[in-house]
Amino acid sequence: MAWNDEELDRIGAADELRITPEHADGSPARTTPIWVVQVGDDLYVRSYRGHAGKWFAAAESSGRGHIESGGVDKDVVFGAETEPDVLGRIDAAYEDKYGRYSRAYVDPMVAPTARGATLRLVPR
Repeated sequence: MAWNDEELDRIGAADELRITPEHADGSPARTTPIWVVQVGDDLYVRSYRGHAGKWFAAAESSGRGHIESGGVDKDVVFGAETEPDVLGRIDAAYEDKYGRYSRAYVDPMVAPTARGATLRLVPR
């Protein structure tokens, strides 16, 4: 399944995304507001705490969750992103979209810790 153009536009333009990963047993984890970026026809999120982030640990464990952003409310699966070229494009998307914020917020999102905790959001 893929995002439609309206979903991509709405989520891609939104400042934040509310992510609710599932625990391994299927119960919902705590909802967390995070930044989201669009690269091509894909949407990506990162944990600025890397693999130590609570929401990320739940997302990584179950591979499933729910997102709300820009008026879009969707169940998703999480795919790890490790391709260096794509990770570089994601870095650039974070810089472009959130560069107006303090470097104290932006720099951690493009640092190796967060880069290693990048997930692609896939609608289910």
